[in-house]
Amino acid sequence: MNKMLTEQDFIFKNNSEDMPEKGSFTWKTPSNIALVKYWGKRDPQLPENPSISFTLDACFTMTTLEFNKSSLVQDDKEINFDVFFEDEKKDDFKPKIQRFFQRIKQYVPFITDYDFVIRSRNSFPHSSGIASSASGMSALALCIMSLEKELSENMTETFFHKKSSFLARLGSGSASRSIDGELVVWGNHNDIQGSNDLYGIKFPSIIHDNFKNYHDTILLVDKGEKQVSSTVGHDLMHGHPFAEKRFEQAHQNLSELNEILQNGDLKKFINIVESEALTLHAMMLTSNPYFILMKPNTLSIINKIWEFRAQTNSNICFTLDAGANVHVLYPESEKKLVNNFIVSELIKYCQNNHYICDRVGLGAKQFE
Repeated sequence: MNKMLTEQDFIFKNNSEDMPEKGSFTWKTPSNIALVKYWGKRDPQLPENPSISFTLDACFTMTTLEFNKSSLVQDDKEINFDVFFEDEKKDDFKPKIQRFFQRIKQYVPFITDYDFVIRSRNSFPHSSGIASSASGMSALALCIMSLEKELSENMTETFFHKKSSFLARLGSGSASRSIDGELVVWGNHNDIQGSNDLYGIKFPSIIHDNFKNYHDTILLVDKGEKQVSSTVGHDLMHGHPFAEKRFEQAHQNLSELNEILQNGDLKKFINIVESEALTLHAMMLTSNPYFILMKPNTLSIINKIWEFRAQTNSNICFTLDAGANVHVLYPESEKKLVNNFIVSELIKYCQNNHYICDRVGLGAKQFE
């Protein structure tokens, strides 16, 4: 199934009375790091510009969804659920998940027939600038799709992945990019066949060997709560004086990166990826209200990377999410060189010397 799917295609149409009484599904779902950033959205959770991301491997969320047939069955009822994060009940997580359930129930109406318990844990610090909502919401979407698969005959793997990404997007935009690996595009772009605003797709072209097994070492400059939520940040793009030019820039950068990923030009890759990271922060610096999400140590790390690259001609570079932490990107061929540099020069800028060694991964995985 290679055709472009519409919202109507994702509406569950099976009216079978034969529904499981209870059970559970578990998915391990990665975070991702955007190379071309998505910043700015319109309802319902649609991107103002396309984005592309590396799927990560070591940074993941493990989620189990337990379901029991509810004694109260009515289409307009709020879904009854409890949330446990790292074995601790988290009622403060419930409003976001309740909004997610309300957004998706027209596409998966069977969820109103069940009571749920969500049990989740991260392999990385929550709210630390690593995309925890991406891995968390995509894991939950995959669990719900596993339930739909139980109720459906002949569901293809392609449809399963596309609808999982579609549902995940309604919880967190970047979650649409955490279903597959290694590179995922979300948002319509004229140069990338199959790209669209409704769900993420695997990068459709052959990736140059230079970008295989790419590494991402995440320097945890600040493991605290983010200063501004992604939702607030995206909303600040409405009426932003530079928004339209930014959206044009993202399209242009993705056009160039589309070619770079195929021809292996590492120097041009560095230029686009670092420019995108700094542009993301520039948009927040120039919004109203305005935010500075970098910390002094963030800038120290960036300057150290630039110095090291100038001295060694290494292909090390950085990118940033909407926070202070630094993602250090480098090819497999430079693993030893860059790791030595990180340990000797960069980890002193991290909170408690904490960092995470990660690399590009292959996407989500179901566990029995």
